[in-house]
Amino acid sequence: MALAAGTIAAAMNGRLVTGDDDRYVTGFSIDSRTLASGDLFFAIVAKRDGHDFAAAASKRRAAGLVVSRPVALGDDNDAFVIEVADTTRALQDLAKHVRRESRARVVAITGSAGKTTTKDAIAELIGSRFKVVKNAGNLNNHLGLPLSLLELRHGADVAVMELGMNHAGEIRTLVDVATPEVRVWTNVGEAHIGYFGSADAIADAKAEILEGASPDSLLVANADDALVMARVPAFTGRIITFGSVADAHVRAADIEDLGLDGSRAALVTPSGRRDLKVPLLGRGHLMNVVCAAAVALEMGIDLDTIVEHAARLKPSSRRGAVLRLPKGVTVIDDSYNSSPSALMRSLDVIARAWAARRIAVIGEMLELGELSEPLHRDCGRVAASSRLAKLFTIGGHAARALGEAAIDAGMPRAAVTHFDNSTDGAPAIAAQLTSGDVVLVKGSRGTRTDLVVERLTAVFG
Repeated sequence: MALAAGTIAAAMNGRLVTGDDDRYVTGFSIDSRTLASGDLFFAIVAKRDGHDFAAAASKRRAAGLVVSRPVALGDDNDAFVIEVADTTRALQDLAKHVRRESRARVVAITGSAGKTTTKDAIAELIGSRFKVVKNAGNLNNHLGLPLSLLELRHGADVAVMELGMNHAGEIRTLVDVATPEVRVWTNVGEAHIGYFGSADAIADAKAEILEGASPDSLLVANADDALVMARVPAFTGRIITFGSVADAHVRAADIEDLGLDGSRAALVTPSGRRDLKVPLLGRGHLMNVVCAAAVALEMGIDLDTIVEHAARLKPSSRRGAVLRLPKGVTVIDDSYNSSPSALMRSLDVIARAWAARRIAVIGEMLELGELSEPLHRDCGRVAASSRLAKLFTIGGHAARALGEAAIDAGMPRAAVTHFDNSTDGAPAIAAQLTSGDVVLVKGSRGTRTDLVVERLTAVFG
């Protein structure tokens, strides 16, 4: 799908003020530092005003610019310029145009945890039959989603898109942009609860995934999650459920935990029953794959193909990757992000792992508001029951409270150590490890527990 200036301007209800309407673009950018020659630059107004970087985008040979006020580009500029009322809305409107013209199907995923793993699993399972595009990295917000949908211009059959949010109303906007045929709701947890105040409020915000559906729309919902299922009746389309409960349409039965090797279960579906081996860690990831299987079945993928591809799944970056380092230390790298429910699932994984010593490095969980300390203390008590030889906490007061709760619940004080930040903690933690240790590293991105993983990889790799 070739996009020229005139078509672009019409799609976003803009006005071409400079340049030729038949000038084509080769890509899209909201960052002048990474813009490639031939890209269309959107001057997004956010913490920094993209208009201040319009000249830099022109100097990097942008084919065109989308602005909401006049900008100076220099005498040697040959880019076209489109003026719009709102550059963010213009980006979203162009994505809606491309999404509509592509005639691809869109699968949209929301949930408090497991969105990326579910997205990747769906893409893998249906990729045996369809050409698939998906969000890159964490491009799942009001800017990242439209940038991802613009990739549909290359001719994909299906777009698998995760929808991120931390405030009410954001999922509604993303659903309006994506207009998905298939909607997936993985779960409700405590992530971002500091912005909402309660799990029910989070569930209400996630329930925006149900809005604007037609009778032909499909919802794939977690039958194990009461907060999800309480809101499912509001959906006006067709509903398929997944989970472990007996009445789920697609379910995992006879679940067997295999420690660091993942899990095994019977996959029970309307199309039959098969043995399912999932190499991803923990029951949370098993349910993500069962969800993906439900979507794949609805898209015409046969059960044997689903099971075959599920057995080859690999974890997304820093989301439960098992690093077996040459010098005998095994690291569970779950450092991408964290929430109380996700941390508890990770602690359950390490508790079941065979190891000479089990060690956890837990970074503070952010955006929990007034509930931060009690939720951290809950996790500390779970850590104390996880057969850990050592517990390292990283961050502020809440992280320190997690360690204190673990001590109160029975861990020896000498086994618990706190660091204010990952930069200081990484070398000290590495110095206390030895061959045979299994180390879980998990924390919110703001605590940078990935620095601990990098240090351990350098020392024991």
